[in-house]
Amino acid sequence: MLNGSFTPAEVVNGSEHSRRVESQAQLAAPSQSSGVVLITGGAGFVGTNLAHRLASSGQRVRLFDNLSRPGVKRNAQWLHETHGELIEIQVGDVLDAAALQRAVQDARQVFHFAAQVAVTSSLVLPIHDFKVNARGTLNVLEALRSLDEPPPLVFTSTNKVYGGLSDIKLRLNGSRYEPEQAVTRLHGISEARPLDFHSPYGCSKGTADQYVFDYARTFGLKTVVFRMSCIYGPHQFGTEDQGWVAHFLIKALRGEPITLYGDGKQVRDVLFVEDLVDALRLAQQDIEMLSGQAFNIGGGPSNVMSLVELIDFISALTGHKPELEFGSWRTGDQRYYVSDTRKFQAATGWAPRVGVEQGVAALFEWLTAQAEYENHSGERSTARRQREVVAA
Repeated sequence: MLNGSFTPAEVVNGSEHSRRVESQAQLAAPSQSSGVVLITGGAGFVGTNLAHRLASSGQRVRLFDNLSRPGVKRNAQWLHETHGELIEIQVGDVLDAAALQRAVQDARQVFHFAAQVAVTSSLVLPIHDFKVNARGTLNVLEALRSLDEPPPLVFTSTNKVYGGLSDIKLRLNGSRYEPEQAVTRLHGISEARPLDFHSPYGCSKGTADQYVFDYARTFGLKTVVFRMSCIYGPHQFGTEDQGWVAHFLIKALRGEPITLYGDGKQVRDVLFVEDLVDALRLAQQDIEMLSGQAFNIGGGPSNVMSLVELIDFISALTGHKPELEFGSWRTGDQRYYVSDTRKFQAATGWAPRVGVEQGVAALFEWLTAQAEYENHSGERSTARRQREVVAA
């Protein structure tokens, strides 16, 4: 599972990835006068990492974000303190068409990440979920269509557009589920898989996914859709509903129990965020070739883990096993999803470089440095105190 030979510090700060993607894709930083890169949801987890990479190469970045999610104000502050005037923050909502119209005016590239991101939240507030994910995306597309020369758009969709995958026969192999069919075990789920929207979240993101396609086909916008699996890495403030790798680590660092829904043997491919940033930049660079297409993006078959396997690895990192609690299976939860990324790899040469153990260790290192994860009393977390006792 370990790919490459980067240290956790190199993985966290992206230095090795930045050098690699520049040589891999020959990405040249545009001049300051050529416009800004607009990132909706730009203070979120993925947006922060992309903005940091772009600003580090001298590009101007505009973050369009309503700053409503936990941790995003902190991300925005960090970006501004790190990059100064290269980072512009516009507080706004994708449901505000007029604000979006202003935000796109001088954009040369657009990344649309703003979304309602949790299946569970969509079950409670399906209308809000639809407004943000479907209507919000339509507002972005309309803002771009109004321009004389619309900038290219990369949109992050989800693997949930493929539904529950209940027709794929699975077998239990130790601590994880795996497909009985050899070709699926070897490569994962490809873009040839029929769309099958499950849950309000799957429906809203799937609707947005198809609108992004249609605006390329009907109106000539240059657009690319990434149907993403699980992404993890620094600046992710994971919750029980979304961002499970970071959420499990945060719980472990706080010495709190972790709840697994189902038996914990459901499998996902996971992708370190620096590898995703590489892919996002390549999509914009090769937009003429890639426009109007969807690509499954994730860690692929080489970067796969079940929930209980992550728990075991966290135990090795912290020196103690977190307390586990179990709940019922949740609506829309796939027992197996692994991305077949060969289409994007063939088109661009991209491939994940950070393996699971290396990436999780890097995220663990980043989280331990964050004051956010100290106990409310101001004392060090149980896990950190235990490590210090062992070290002493």
